[in-house]
Amino acid sequence: MAVERDVFGISGPTYLKSVDWYYIWTCALLLAIARMNLNCKHNRRSVAASLVQAVYVLERDRQLNRQSVEALAPSWWEFFHFELIRKLVDDADMSIFGAIFEFKPPSSEEASAVNAPRFVVAFRGTITERDTISRDLSLDLHLVQNGLHRTSRFTIAMQAVQNVASVFPGSTIWLAGHSLGAGMAILTGRNMVKKGVFLESFLFNPPFVAAPIERIRDERVKHGFRIARSVITAGLTIAMKGKTEGNSQRSVAEESFSILSSWTPYLYVNPGDHICSEYIGYFQHRKNMEDLGAGFIEKLATQNSIGDLLFKALGWESEPLHLLPSADLIVNVSPSPDFKYAHGISQWWQPELNLQCSKYRYE
Repeated sequence: MAVERDVFGISGPTYLKSVDWYYIWTCALLLAIARMNLNCKHNRRSVAASLVQAVYVLERDRQLNRQSVEALAPSWWEFFHFELIRKLVDDADMSIFGAIFEFKPPSSEEASAVNAPRFVVAFRGTITERDTISRDLSLDLHLVQNGLHRTSRFTIAMQAVQNVASVFPGSTIWLAGHSLGAGMAILTGRNMVKKGVFLESFLFNPPFVAAPIERIRDERVKHGFRIARSVITAGLTIAMKGKTEGNSQRSVAEESFSILSSWTPYLYVNPGDHICSEYIGYFQHRKNMEDLGAGFIEKLATQNSIGDLLFKALGWESEPLHLLPSADLIVNVSPSPDFKYAHGISQWWQPELNLQCSKYRYE
């Protein structure tokens, strides 16, 4: 029996009869629309989230042997006129962890779809079923240890994105991912930036590997913890770099962070989800430190994490994904009944969300 969450007609955004590809994701426009009380459906967010859900359902179709007319995944992309052109399969457990979709609008809609992506590469998160739980939890551990870049799943994902970008140069390509899949999308997007390719990226509930200070209710205590963490991180950074690196190497590291600052992914987070909620404080704390006149300390702290510094001290290669210079942060402040919903992908295609949008640019 099909689970309702997999059935597009029951759980999907069927209200999107026509997608507005012209909608531009800027915080100013979001605020203007809110003030004008217009009924904007945030189409692009809903489409990106639906394609991520399609990958989840693809894998569940495989596990439950739902084939042909019984398969539930196709509705999640066909509704928006996408075609599945490739499944991304993990070489360890043969599970489907991603997919590449190509937009093929009917001729009657081509004129209104000029701003649509030609390709979307989507990645699912962890599936706690027998066929996938071992591999997925192993990758979750790699992510926590800042080592997702050393896994074969990332290699497959990176090669797939590079192939699409090289075969179809100049085409609009989106990255989209949820949870572990958001981590995969971040890592892929960062590496593409280093190659001079900037991909529009939709990151739903991206993991932030640090203590969940955002969960502390007392604002003064929370602010105090953040200041202490920044001071410790900056101090460790100066101490370690003084021992192991020269000034030129330090400049290269700062330049690399600066290059990434030109990439502005969309981060979708929920305050009730401790896995991703720390992004709220991560970006807001930068402004607070600048207001305190401690911008230099925060500049060092925002480029490093205590865990990353400790891993490197032990001689481990480390690449923390959550250290992002710039982002458009979209926070769902609508009530969440529980953690499962707050961390779930389904919230992001709902039509009536109370969203707070902030733009953060690293200088």
